[in-house]
Amino acid sequence: MRQPLFDFYSCFVLNQTGTLQFNSCEMKNTISAVIITFNEEANIGRCIDSLRPIADEIIVVDCYSADDTKEICQRKQVTFVENEFLGFANQKNFAASLATCEYILSLDADEYLSTDLTQSLLKVKQDLKMDGYTMNRLSSYAGEWIRTCGWYPDTKLRLWKKGKGVWKGQGIHERVEIEGEYTSAHLKGDLLHHAYDNITQFLEKIQRYSDIYAREHRHKVRSSGFKIFYKTTFAFVKSFLLKKGILDGYKGLLISVCNANFVFYKYSKLREANNELTTSLIISTYNREDALEMVLLSVLNQSELPDEVIIADDGSQNDTRELIERYQAKFATKLVHCWHEDLGFRAGQIRNKAIAMATQDYVISVDGDMVLHEDFIKMHKKAAWSGRFIQGSRVLLSDSTTRKVIENKQLSVSFFEKGIRNRLNSYFSPFLSKIISRSTTKLEGTRTCNMAFWKSDFVRINGFNEDIVGWGREDTEMAVRLMNTGVKRYNLKFAGFGYHLFHPENSREMLSVNDGILSKTITERLSRCANGINKYITLSEA
Repeated sequence: MRQPLFDFYSCFVLNQTGTLQFNSCEMKNTISAVIITFNEEANIGRCIDSLRPIADEIIVVDCYSADDTKEICQRKQVTFVENEFLGFANQKNFAASLATCEYILSLDADEYLSTDLTQSLLKVKQDLKMDGYTMNRLSSYAGEWIRTCGWYPDTKLRLWKKGKGVWKGQGIHERVEIEGEYTSAHLKGDLLHHAYDNITQFLEKIQRYSDIYAREHRHKVRSSGFKIFYKTTFAFVKSFLLKKGILDGYKGLLISVCNANFVFYKYSKLREANNELTTSLIISTYNREDALEMVLLSVLNQSELPDEVIIADDGSQNDTRELIERYQAKFATKLVHCWHEDLGFRAGQIRNKAIAMATQDYVISVDGDMVLHEDFIKMHKKAAWSGRFIQGSRVLLSDSTTRKVIENKQLSVSFFEKGIRNRLNSYFSPFLSKIISRSTTKLEGTRTCNMAFWKSDFVRINGFNEDIVGWGREDTEMAVRLMNTGVKRYNLKFAGFGYHLFHPENSREMLSVNDGILSKTITERLSRCANGINKYITLSEA
């Protein structure tokens, strides 16, 4: 596998004798031009030639092109570096990090300097003193420069003092930003952009960029049929009428339609991507086969099944294993038994082991005495959103009601049933759920008996803190670390709830010690524990 090149001394330029030489121009009023490329043989030569009058060094960072890009760059004697693609912003930052001059000028391979812009750069280069310089970009379609459809002026910050500007953003929206107050000036002349030769190229780019948008905004931006309709319609009206595309006749119409198509595809693909959520259901258990069987029956009764079910077994005896083996034949999805030796209450550890085994994006955690509402998985998936974890509700059943539920294999409990607490939690209403459910910073009621989160978020904080043993606080402490990383708690109400079967309270003998660990996490704003899931993640990957 090709490895990224991050060492400055891997950068070289071929001189006329074919030997390697290193550029160094750490002096005032000097400019390093940097370009990233991939299969740009049609454009890179023109771009390099336009930079010759103003650039003290030219650096090309290539993603292992399969065409003649490399050969062209070597013939033109520029610094040429091959590097695995890191994403547009990161790749451009990497290219900028190789620059040795006082100022950095960043271009794409399909861009080049106009004569007027070259003259402006030569003039300002005599006394470069601003932190950043902006310029207008003028794009072409089929050999014609387009000044309508919102394409012009497309003002860009492309020249900045080294150490000041950083490429930020993802996918198609990367841009140079300078933090804090800074000085800037606007240069006369245009940065010429050879955009598209024909509609085929345009449509190919629309498909590629809409794919990128949907992938990077999945579960971050909402999309709906209505949003797709009005966004697409407005995009066409804005481009063709408000931005005067109508003045360019056929090409204005074509560009406006393509602009609208891009909006249509990106939100349509995003809508589908948001619906393509895979889930791992983690069920914690310990020597309670009757309750676990009810939970498994409620999983089989789900309107939407999880993609896999993993039983996190904190050392149960053989009866639990035999029960799971019987139900493995009944499950259409994968049912896995994750067990470790009984060495006392180690809920955090067994959950870490189970979640390390999880293969899906999203983790839903329940206890082995939580009988799930039939739309439990469905409603959790609807509430799943980037940047938050879900705290679901539970309906507490009395001892007598619990016995009745188990004896009758009863998978739901009426709102009016006797022997239930938290009665309001048993009311199912997706409409009210949208209105009432909200984010909170409160820790009260934090329980993994009904919690959901992104596996990536969980791994980033190193999972449950295994220094917490015995009953209590392993879930709250984990949630605090999630929130310390910026992940918000979202209380899901009137949906995604379960019926909690009665059991005697666990021993609280370790609670004071665990409270101390929790207190330290809160006061020191810790975001990661030392003794967590990482050791199981490493083992599973190995």
